[in-house]
Parts: sequence; C-alpha cells; structure tokens
Amino acid sequence: MKRCPQCNRLESDDALVFCRTDGTPLISDTDLDAGTMRLGSGSVAVEPATNELAEPRTNVSNVRSTGPTTNLSLHTQAEPSRALFKLKSRPLLIGSVVAVLVIAAASYAYYVTHKASAGISSIAVMPFVNEGGNPDVEYLSDGMTETLISSLSQLPNLSVKARSSVFRYKGKDTNAQTIGKELNVQAILNGRVIQRSDQLDLNVELVDAATENVLWSHQYNRKQSDLVALQSEIARDVSGKLKSQLSSAEVAKVEKNYTSNTEAYQLYLKGKFYWNKRTGESLKQAVDFYQQAIEKDPSFALAYSGLAETYVLFSSYDVASGADSMPQAKAAALRALAIDESLAEAHTALGFYLSNYEWDRVGSEKEYRRAIELKPNYATAHHWFGADLANVKRFDDSLTELQHAEELDPLSPIIGTNFGDTLLLARRFDEAIAQYKRTLTSNPNFVYAHLALGRAYGSKGMYPEAIAETRRAIELDFGSSAKGYLGLWLAKSGKRDEALKLLDELKQEATKNYIQGDTIALIYIGLGDKAEALNWLEKHMLSHAETASSYAVSPQLDELRSEPRFKDMLKRMNLPQ
Repeated sequence: MKRCPQCNRLESDDALVFCRTDGTPLISDTDLDAGTMRLGSGSVAVEPATNELAEPRTNVSNVRSTGPTTNLSLHTQAEPSRALFKLKSRPLLIGSVVAVLVIAAASYAYYVTHKASAGISSIAVMPFVNEGGNPDVEYLSDGMTETLISSLSQLPNLSVKARSSVFRYKGKDTNAQTIGKELNVQAILNGRVIQRSDQLDLNVELVDAATENVLWSHQYNRKQSDLVALQSEIARDVSGKLKSQLSSAEVAKVEKNYTSNTEAYQLYLKGKFYWNKRTGESLKQAVDFYQQAIEKDPSFALAYSGLAETYVLFSSYDVASGADSMPQAKAAALRALAIDESLAEAHTALGFYLSNYEWDRVGSEKEYRRAIELKPNYATAHHWFGADLANVKRFDDSLTELQHAEELDPLSPIIGTNFGDTLLLARRFDEAIAQYKRTLTSNPNFVYAHLALGRAYGSKGMYPEAIAETRRAIELDFGSSAKGYLGLWLAKSGKRDEALKLLDELKQEATKNYIQGDTIALIYIGLGDKAEALNWLEKHMLSHAETASSYAVSPQLDELRSEPRFKDMLKRMNLPQ
C-alpha cells in the first residue's frame, strides 16, 4: 500500500507511482503507521469524485509520470480541473493587473519626473489669481508672482518670461496650450492666493503647456507673518521640480531673502505694484512705499534698488527734472549695492543713471554688463542697455540687446516700441513703422507706440498721418511731450497758428509744472527758429534729462547738426557727432 504525503490519500495499487489527485510522488506502506493500516482499503479512498476505472496491473518500470491522468475519466475530471484552473488563474490575473498598474504608474512617474526636471528649459509664471477678489490684496498676488519670476530667473539655462509678458493674460481665461505657443514656453505655473484675516492660502500647479497635464501641484497654508519664508519655500519647491539637481549656490540664490521683516516686504511689494503702472502719479506712490519699506528695515537692499529704478524714470514721465531726481537715484543704487553687490536691478539703475545724467558711457556699459552677468534673464537690463546703445549710434548692438529683451519678454509693448525706436534712429523708417504697427496690433491703446508711430510718419514727411497718431497719443494721456511733437508736425505741415497756440499753452504750463525743454524746442524747430530751439535744447541738456541723450540720433534734430552750439552739446554729453 502507498500513501500520498501531500493529501494523505491511500492507494492499494502498488503500481502507482504518483498521487491521482495532485501528482505528488507516493510513499510505500512501510512508512505507514499501524493506525493507518487498520482503516481498510475500501474505506480509505474516501473521494468518490475520483471514480477510478478498473485497469490491468502495469509493470512499474513502464509507468510514466503522466500515468495517473490515464486512470481518470475525462468527464468526471473536468469540474475539478476547471475549479483548479480558476483557483490558480485568479491570482495570476490579479498579479497581471497589478503589474500593469505598477508599470503605468512608473511610466507616468518617469514622464512627470522627466518633464518636470530635465526636460523643462522655459517657463511662464502666470499672474497669481487674487481668489478673494479684494482689490486691497491685489498687490500681494501680483507681488508674489513677480518675486517668483525674479527668483527663478536666477537659474542658469532656464528661460523665464518677464512680468510684462505674462501679465497681459491677467484676468483672462486662456488655456495652457495657447499661452505656451504665444510665449514659446514648455511649462506654465499657475497660482491662486486667498487671504483670510492673517491666514494665507496658496495653491500652485505646474502644467505641461503642450499637453495641459498637471506635472506637480501643492497647497501652502501659512500665517501672513510667514510671507517672506513662504516666498522662499515656493521658489525652492518650484525650482526643484524644474531642475533635478541644483547646486548649493543655485539653491541659495533661489531661496534668498532680502529682508526678514514681513511689513517691509509687503510695503516693497506695494511699491513694485505702483512702479509697474508707469504713470507719473503711480511712480510717486512707488517712491512713498519704497521709503516706508526702508524705514521698517534700513538694510533692505531690494527696496533701495526699487527706489533707484523709480527715480531714474521721473524726468521721462514729467514728474521732476533730472537734476531733481537723478542724484537721488544714484544714492539709492549705491546704497543697495553697498548692502548687496549682487543686485542686478541696482546695477541696471546705476547704468541708466551714469548714461543719462553723468554721460559716462563707459561706466554705464560696465554696470549694464555686470547686471546681465548677475542675472542673464533680467529683461530690463537688456532693454535699457539696448536703448542706450542706440543713442551712441551702435545700432546693431542695440538691436541685439533689444531682441534678447524681447525674447525674454515677448509681449512687452515698451520693448517692442523701443525696438522700433532703434530702427527709426537708424533711419530705417519703413521697418520702424512696421514694428510700431505690430506692437499696436496687440496693444492698440499703448500710448507711446502711437507717439512713436507719429514720429516715424513725420520723419518721412507724412504729416497728416503723423498728426493723427500724435493726437491719439494725447487722447490717451501721454503727457505734455506729445504736444511738442504735435506742434512740430502742425508747423511742418503749414498750420503755424495751431503750432503757436500749442507753444503758448506749453509755456504757461511750464510755469506751474515740470515741462521737458525739448518739448518746446520741437515746436521752435517746426517754426524754423533755430536759435530758440537751441536755447531750449541746451536748457534741457543742463537739467540732465534722460531724453537729452538722444540728441545725436534724433531725426527731428537733423536741421541743427551743422550748428556749432549743437555740436558742443553733443561733445559735452560724450555723444558722437
């Protein structure tokens, strides 16, 4: 007698080698204990479903391992076989499904990791949404956006679109694919800010611009008093998703805080908010907020830098003369750099000051290049440097810098317009007109582009078109300088009485408010009075106004180039003849 050690089934047929039920090799009856043997052969085989068939005894030497299956009825074995198959196949099926899911998850994880680290070389940080809708908090959502743009711009080999380009989408429901194509970026970062009393809730998500898949998202909940630390945390987290490996120096740049004082930081953000509005009144408000930030933290380098960037624009926006504002810009820039020499913004403001106030062209270029070295993605440095290069007739270099600025800030209307200005100053009038029109196509109410287009038309002698565009600039409230160009075109087209009327209005206004001297000089040029034109241009130069730096290249001053007084002015300002 034999027994199956697996299922304990007894077999009386000594010819069997393997168990009929599970195929396990049988053991001989010598291994059975006495108790087992007493059961009897008829009652030991207790599984009637096996239904053995009577078969002749077979020599053991001829039995193969498949022998047991020949002893079973095909019909009676079918059900147990199917049951056995189901029992065995179910875990196999579950295992297969799990394997597929694991592979899919791993593939997606690889896709996300690949896209969100090694694969992303360009990004647009979209304006964070002020979810609560409180206009008093708008500076916060805007400021957090701009701070993050600035932080990410520190990373090498990462193109970060500038503020003016991304803020054109503010308040618009534009999908990621459209933004990606228009800005030529691979990824979009969205954010939503909610302020509840002293609590800040921020949700951010990184989106693949091509597929609109969310690559990463996170929610931050902090006290408003933790705002400074929160900005650093967000910058660190986002940069970590964009770049798989960051050096310690890069991490330090991205996480860098310029103040630990939350009140000072919020006041700085308010200053930046008004600086970006670019009106005379908003620039004055920006100065006020920057000064308050400095009072809260006298070592806040970035606030000094913001102050410098604001003061250098005062004369351009008819806020104050260069003599009354540029020295303050210098003092603020130098103070910022004394605290932190690595501030690209302060170097940029200092470069602007040196070029347009001290007329130090060499020193100015040194500052601009230092700013670009520190922060290659800082569009304003390329922008202002390019504009200054045009003033010294380095037109090709100017276009190169402005083109770089436009790549960083492709939707900026002022960069697009200044690109046209270089073409205009190079006497490439038709190209300039085309460039101004392109800018106005996407920014129909951008006031300076209308004024510039009027200049281009006037330079070609197309006075009716020049008058129409300049009037449009005045309607859009450009400022008093637009009236100077209007008077010039009116006089050139034979409408002297209208030009004289404008001249009187500007002179009266000059007794109350700051009026740029070249504004009045333009009308005298149109009237053919070179002596008076030179008087006002010299007065303008002596005020160290920013626009005096364009004397060497302005087409509107071509009639004066042979005048000794005019040549002397160019020499004093270190401008080419």
